[in-house]
Parts: sequence; C-alpha cells; structure tokens
Amino acid sequence: METGFSLPTMPSLLVDKKSPFIHRDLSWLQFNDRVLAEARLTTNPILERTKFLAITASNLDEFFMIRFSSLNRSIQQARRHDPKLLKSLTRIRMNLIEAVTQFGRRQTETLDLLAAGLQSHKIFLIRRSKPDDPTHTVGRNIFKEQILPSLTSPEIFSTAQISTLENLQMGVLGDANTWFRIPRSLPLVYFSKQSNGELFVFFLDDLLITHLAEAFSQKSPPGILRMTRDADFSLDLAYEDTESVPDVVKSNLRVRDKGRPVRLQWTGNISMPTLQRSAQYFKFEPGQISEVLKTLCMHGLWGLYHQIPENQSTKNLRFPPLKPFLPRPFRNTEGIFEKLRQNDYLFHHPYDSFDGFVSWIKYACDDPKVETIEQTVYRVDTLSLVVDALKKAAKKKRIRVMIELRARFDELNNLKLADELRQAGVEVGFGFGKLKLHAKVALVTRRESDGLRFYTHLSTGNYNALTARQYTDLAIVTSNQEIGADARHFFDSVWNGKVPSNFRLLVSAPLRLHKKLLSLIDAETEAAKAGRKARIVAKVNALVDEAVIAQLYKASQAGVQVDLIVRGACSLIPGVKGLSENIRVVSIVDRFLEHSRIYYFGDSKALYFSSADWMPRNFFSRLELAFPVLDPILYQYVEDIIIPAYLLDTVKARELTPQGIWKKRNSSSIRPEDKFASSPLKTRKALSAQAIFQEIAEQGYKGTVLSRKE
Repeated sequence: METGFSLPTMPSLLVDKKSPFIHRDLSWLQFNDRVLAEARLTTNPILERTKFLAITASNLDEFFMIRFSSLNRSIQQARRHDPKLLKSLTRIRMNLIEAVTQFGRRQTETLDLLAAGLQSHKIFLIRRSKPDDPTHTVGRNIFKEQILPSLTSPEIFSTAQISTLENLQMGVLGDANTWFRIPRSLPLVYFSKQSNGELFVFFLDDLLITHLAEAFSQKSPPGILRMTRDADFSLDLAYEDTESVPDVVKSNLRVRDKGRPVRLQWTGNISMPTLQRSAQYFKFEPGQISEVLKTLCMHGLWGLYHQIPENQSTKNLRFPPLKPFLPRPFRNTEGIFEKLRQNDYLFHHPYDSFDGFVSWIKYACDDPKVETIEQTVYRVDTLSLVVDALKKAAKKKRIRVMIELRARFDELNNLKLADELRQAGVEVGFGFGKLKLHAKVALVTRRESDGLRFYTHLSTGNYNALTARQYTDLAIVTSNQEIGADARHFFDSVWNGKVPSNFRLLVSAPLRLHKKLLSLIDAETEAAKAGRKARIVAKVNALVDEAVIAQLYKASQAGVQVDLIVRGACSLIPGVKGLSENIRVVSIVDRFLEHSRIYYFGDSKALYFSSADWMPRNFFSRLELAFPVLDPILYQYVEDIIIPAYLLDTVKARELTPQGIWKKRNSSSIRPEDKFASSPLKTRKALSAQAIFQEIAEQGYKGTVLSRKE
C-alpha cells in the first residue's frame, strides 16, 4: 500500500519508506521497552519490578530465537532472488541490532536500580566479590557444593567448539586456552539465607567468573559465552497417520537446540581476536556478538521472584493478593445446567476465578446425564485438575481432547499429556497440516428430557489454571444450541482432519475470519459514509496484518472512530491527517499480561471475543475461533465497562503517536464517548483498567448489569 501522505513516523521504524506500516519486529521491541518501563517504575513493588526485568530478558531470548532468526532466513532467500528486498531487509536488521544494543544498556541501568532497591529489603544481589568481602566465602561454598560437581574437565579451546553450545547454553573460556560447556541443568540464580534475615542472591556466571580460576588453578578469571540459536521450526503433520504424530514432533524438537546460531553474548575475560574469529566462523554481522556488562543470567531473576512465597512477603515486596470472584452458580454446581439454560455467564480472568470452569467440568464428568465432553488443549498446567477429572471420566463416558503438540516451548508438556490421556482411555486428536490448533473451546453434550443439549465454554485464553491467574482473558459459558452445534462441527471436523467451515454463529480461521473482519470493517465504513455513527474497537495482542490495517485506514478516512488496544506489536500508524486521524492506538502493560481479544463494531451491533490476534499467522496458519457475545446483559457489560475502562486508563496505558513513539496517556486524549455509561464508574477520571476490573470483581459486580446474573 503506497501513499502520497507525508508520514511523520521515524523512517527507521517503517517497513518501507513509501508504505504506512511500522515494521512488526521494531514495534515488538518497543513493547519490550514498555515492559522494561514497569521494571523502572518505583510505584510498582520491588519484586514485581524484578519480575518485569526478568520478563524482558526472556522476551529478548525468544525474539532472537524466533523473529530475528526468521528475518535472517528471509535475508538469505532475498540474497539469491531479490536484491531490492535484500536491501530493505538488511536495513531492518541493522535497525533491530541497534535497537537491541540500546535496550541492553537500559536493562543494565535497570538492574542497578533494582539492586539498590532490593537492599532496603535485605535482599542483596552479589556480583563479582573480592576475597576480603564477607559474601565471598558464601559464594565460594555455593560454587564448590552446587556448581563444581557438575562441571567437566577443561579441554583445549578452538573456535569450532563454540558451535557445540546448544541453544541458550553457556561455555567457559579460561586461561591457558581451556574450555568447557556449562550444563543447562544448573540453576541460573543461587540463594543463601543468612541468620540475620538477609538474603544473598548470586548469578551463575558471576560465581563462575569469581571462583572458577581458583578451583582449576588458573591465573585469571575466565570469560563466558552464551549461544542463542534459531529455535523456530515449522512442522506439517499429515493427518493420515495420527499414531506417528507424537514421534514426529519429538524428533523435530531436537532441531531447536541445534539450529543456526543467531547471537553470541559474552562477559568476562574474552580476547578481541577470539571474538573476531568467532564472528568470521559464524558469519555474524556486527551486533550479533555482544558484550553483556552485568550478567548473562538476568532472566534467572524469575527465581528470586518465586524464592519469596506470596504468603511470606510483605505488601512492600509484591502486589496485594488477588481475591478472584466466583459467580454464585459455580460455587455450588448442583443444578448448574438448569441455570445455564437460563443464562450465559461471563468469566473475566484473573478477576474471576478459573475455579468456575474447573468446577463445571468436574461436575460434568460426574453427571450421569452427560454423554460426551470435548476440549481443546494448547497450553495446560502440568498439575491440572481438569485433566485429572477427564481421565477419570473416560472410564464411563466419551472424552475427546484435541491437543496442539506444536505449541511453542510447550511441546514436551503436551506430548506427555497426550500419552497420559490415551492411557486413561481418552480419545486424543491433534492439529494437522500447517494449521496449529489455537482455538479455545470445551463442549459438554448432555441428555435431557427434551433430547441432547449442548453446553459450550469458549475462551480467549488457555485452559491453564496458572496463567488464568496471570493473564487477562474473557470466556463465556452458554447453552445456545446453535453455538453448541457449531462447536460439535468444529470438533468433528478437526478430528477427521478437515478444516471446519459453514458455521452458523462461530467464525473460524483459516477459511472465514479474515474475510469476516474485512467485511465488518467495510460495513462500519459504509455506515459512516451514510452519516450514521460508526465505531470500531479492537483489543488484540498484535496488529500486523497489512490488509486489515489498510481497511482500517479507509474506515478512518470515511469518519469511523477506531480505537485499538494493542498489547504488543502494532504496524498501524495512528493520527496521521488524511490517513488515520480518527484512529487511536493504546497499549497497557500492568500487573497481569493483557491477553483477551475483543472485536466490537458499533453500527453492526457485532461483538466478538476470540483466540486470534490480527496477524497473518492467526488468519491463515491456525485453527482459530471468534465467538459472538449474544446475551444482551454480557454485551452491555462489555460496552459499558470493559471497553471504557481500557480507553480511560491514564495510569498504565501508553498511546502510539504519529511519530511512531509510545507516550504515557493523559486526560487530553480522552474523548466524551469514552466515559463509562453506567455506575459505579461513570464519575471516575484517571484510572487503571486492571485496578477497576479487580475492584468490580471484589465487590461482586454490584452496581453493574452483571449483578442480575447473581
């Protein structure tokens, strides 16, 4: 899409200087910067800030393993076939490396800030101590007792040995040209609780640099290298041989640890000639080998967050414990199906307890009238009560579970789960072909006096009790029979290796969702041209599909008010006169990871929740579902409370400027139509959306339309 508009966005962010799209990877790095900002924010409790810093480090690892690796592959292809594209992609890679370099400096500064803040709580990040430091002996004992026994004897070093490092593995280069790899099984962070209540925290690489020379009788401290490899592998699963699917996935997982090197980090005593030879050996561009000034184990700070249990920490260390709400019908599930015949129920996690879904499924497993239970699995907690209930129920009724074995970084968990379920008598199916099974749906079929009836649970998030306490998601339980019939059709189709289509109410990818969204955007555009009030609100994790963005630009030019709540990467440029002046983009990074997806079209009176982001992979490479909110009470709650809360947030929200920069929101960006339409929130001004949702749930939804469901 080329345009004659003068784009104020910084050229370094754009996909192409002539196209009004921010490059998705550069936008994603901006998202990681927003996460880092939470680590620097002194109004957040210190352990929460530490957690945010750990998240940025893990995020950056995944960025190199997936996105940077994908870009490198595209560059290799363009080098052979498309010189013009090669120039563009090389420019993007250079901009990415520069952005990552600057980000690394901010991470280092943040670690220093956190170290100072932790000290006031008697938590000390011990770095490379000197022999006369009292912490030195503590660190030496940890090294000798917990690390040294796992180390192998040093070998003679050659540059080629660096290539033996697996993904995210460290290697130690000592003096006298010696070398050995560090087992990945070793913890990244070690703790020592002192008698006076102080907690000493040591990073693995610091302990190696501080104590290894003495242990191996070397003259100088070593250097440490850490390898990152291409961990993105696509795998087509032929449906014809479902029995072999787990073995195929398992064998391909080995590729991840042996993928093409994409980054080499180092700290400590590494000579410049060694770094230069390594760059030549791996054919790295400048920036793919980088010095880490603090620690290679920053992502290990997750260990510190979990080291202090929630019930032992003070309110000064963590956010106050959440008190999730459980709708009354799900507290005592006796008669739950009769209640579901009368009402749909909304769950807004984590403010509403995931126990509601667990209780419902467990009751269905025990109910003799229930004949079949079917459920999708993408990521599930390893100690799932739902899984236990399904395994027991398989002895007396039909249980069918569709598992996506290719859920990135959860493949081994899902392989194990598939085996456990099969042994218990559960029917297990998988995604097929290129299509990852990403839809979140559970279906209960029950025989009642008037025949078989369907009860359907549809969600934007995974059936995972752990992430349901950490991610914001929306789910609906409904007895709508058309939705139930669609869910049954979905399960039957996927079970038989067919792409589901021809739904009555559900909208699925890859066949229909993209077209449906373009159609709904076009309908709002036509409504605006006809002089009617038209509005689009979308909340997604990522917005990078250029066809959808182009359609949104057209809607803006026609006068449609477009509000986009995008957690991560956003390629759309808002607020450009004549192009997107009626579009706002906000992003919220807060205590809980924003994960729910909402599609709202005002003139069409259409409201959907979905498992799908607005990305090509969701539209064309995944089995996804968008499900309508049909209950008028639930519809009103989303329209009156959920959407306004996000658009009124001036505490945690940041807004994307036409220049491509994310800035903290203030009251000047609030529109009159953003206000809450109903009590108890219509008088609120500055607020945090997540704080509002938590407050409403803790008050049992009193004063909102959802109180009628009680």
